[in-house]
This record gives sequence, structure tokens and C-alpha cells, in this order.
Amino acid sequence: MSENVKINRGLKGVYFERCGVSDIDGARGELSYRGYSIHDLATRSSFEEVCYLLIFGELPTTEELAAFDARLKAARVLPDAVYDIIAACGAGHPMDVLRTAVSALAALEPAAREVGEEAFIENGIRLTSQVPMIIAAHEAIRNGRDPVAADDSLGHAANWLWMLKGKKPSEDAARLADVDFILHAEHGANASSFAARVTIGTETNLHGGIVTALSTLAGPAHGGAAEDVMKMVHEIGKPENAAAYVKAKRAAKEAVTGFGHRVYRKEDPRARHMREGVRKLGEEMGAPEWYEILQAVVEAMKPYARHGLNVNVDFYSGVIYQLHGIPMDLYVPIFAIGRMPGWVIQCIEQQRGNILIRPLTLYNGPEPRAYLPIAAR
Repeated sequence: MSENVKINRGLKGVYFERCGVSDIDGARGELSYRGYSIHDLATRSSFEEVCYLLIFGELPTTEELAAFDARLKAARVLPDAVYDIIAACGAGHPMDVLRTAVSALAALEPAAREVGEEAFIENGIRLTSQVPMIIAAHEAIRNGRDPVAADDSLGHAANWLWMLKGKKPSEDAARLADVDFILHAEHGANASSFAARVTIGTETNLHGGIVTALSTLAGPAHGGAAEDVMKMVHEIGKPENAAAYVKAKRAAKEAVTGFGHRVYRKEDPRARHMREGVRKLGEEMGAPEWYEILQAVVEAMKPYARHGLNVNVDFYSGVIYQLHGIPMDLYVPIFAIGRMPGWVIQCIEQQRGNILIRPLTLYNGPEPRAYLPIAAR
């Protein structure tokens, strides 16, 4: 039997389901959400609008957006027990604390245990607002400060920066964070979204799926690229060192972080929007050298573009966080803030016409053999 079975390791190239959310054309370097180009959404929309689009399937009217925004803002509340849990886990990695807090919410909020599409939407909206609160609260508590209360006069991205830093961001900084969340909001059957679908396939609640997604995102092969890019930038130090750095990496047959993607063969379509944001924020913050180092690496990597090693979205994200003075161990949790609506709709789609996801592994162990009692081994 084994001779006739084709193994697709990592399920590469395998379509396991239909999905009406994001369309990725890796060969052409294109991405759309619900039929809308990522370029239009990144330049003309807001994260709140994109959340609505992903969850409900259409861009909202003015009235629908106002109502949806009100639901998001009303959900900016955490039970007191969650703050106690965050404090107890204060020394932990932010992703571990986030996962633990979301799991605790499943036990502390009775509505979290409800299933069905309406329950998933309601719980998804609530979690979308609670996740940035958890991350910001942990950052405050582990540094000996009181968590900053949410400001309902601010949008989702601006409020996140306010809760994190205790200082209202500039309009440009808030907009760049908003674009960052839009670009990370949804990306098909990536590892964390697929893992969430596997969990929801067992007919559990939304929080269970999100905990699974967070656990999967925490792995450096999925969510850690932005942090690794920032480490690379520090290692390079100056733009003039980039060419030698790339040459040494390629000679050693080592990957250059931030280049290449499992899906895209051309430049990640999300990258261009982060590139310009890094340039502007660097100038605003008086630190243009970070952008210059990144662009020097891009220039040094041009000969390898024909092999599919093009820049991806995470190449620029880390520098944006660095310019905001955000610790590196928060980079993956920030990814989670943006990806929340994508996880929510992937879980909802899995629940519709649900089927247990149960692939096969091809056995390649020992041939049948006789059992020996322990005295005879």
C-alpha cells in the first residue's frame, strides 16, 4: 500500500476545504479579503471596517460601522480575576500569558461556553477587544505599573498604543498601527488558522479555537519573523554592512530573515504598505537609520529574487515596533491582535457544515512481530 500513497508533507498543496474569506495568488503576489484588494483596504479602510468585512462578508455602511465600533468598545473590559492571573504569570513570556488569560476567560465568562454562529460572533468581537487589553496589562504589570484603562474616544489601534504606553499616539503612528493590523488580519489556511479549524472541528467553543491559534502562532516558524528581523538589523548595525551580511549568510546557505514565504513567489503584497510606514515613522521618531538598513538588505537580496526570495510583510513590522520602543517579546502578541478577526471568521466558517478534520499518517514502523514477556526481553 505504501508504494501507492503520495505523501504531501506539511499538507503542502493540499486543499482541505473551501473558504470565502481571503484569496491568495502566490505566483502573482496578490491578496484580497472578500474580493477587496489588500492595497485598497490598507490605504482606504480601517481595522474596524476590515473586521466587519471579514466577519459579516460586506463592508459596513456608516450606521453599521458605528454600531460595530460601539460593540468593540463596550467589550473593552476584563474580569478582575484575569488581572490577578496576569500578575501571577508576570514573569512569563507575553504569548504564554496571553494564551493563559484567554483560556481563563473561557472559564470566567459564561457566554464563552456558548456555541453557534451568533455566539461565535459575539465572543469573537469581545475577544478582539480583550486581546490587546491583556497584552498591554501584562506589559504594565511586569514593569511595576498599573494597567492603563481603555479610552473609548480612541479607535482600536490608537487605543492599543494608549494602553501600552500611557500616551496618546500621533495620528500617523495610530494610522500605521491600524494598517499593520489590517495587513495581518487574515491569510487563509496558515498554521494558526488551520490549527483553530482543527479544534473547532471537534465542536468546541470559540475560545478553545483561539487558544489553539495562539499556541500555534507562538512558534518561531510562524509568528516570530518580525522579532528575528529586528535581531538581524541590530546585528548589521549600519547600512554599509548589509551587503557583507547577506553574502556571508548566502555562502553559509543560511536564510536571510524576512525574505521568502510559503505561499508568495513574488514580493508579499502587504510589504509595500509597511515599507512606507517605516520610512515615515523613522523620520518622525528621529531614527531614519533603521529604514536605511532594511533597504540596504533589500538591495543586497535583489539577485535572489528570481528564486522566490522576496521581501515579506514581517520584514518591516519589527522596525515599526522598535521605533515605538516596544519590547521584542511583544512582537508576536501584536501579530495576534491583528489576526483576531481572521481567526474568528475561520472558526465560524469551519462551524458551518462542520466536519472533523482527521488526516492520515502512513505507517512506516516495524513489521508485525511477536510480543515477548518482560522476562524474555
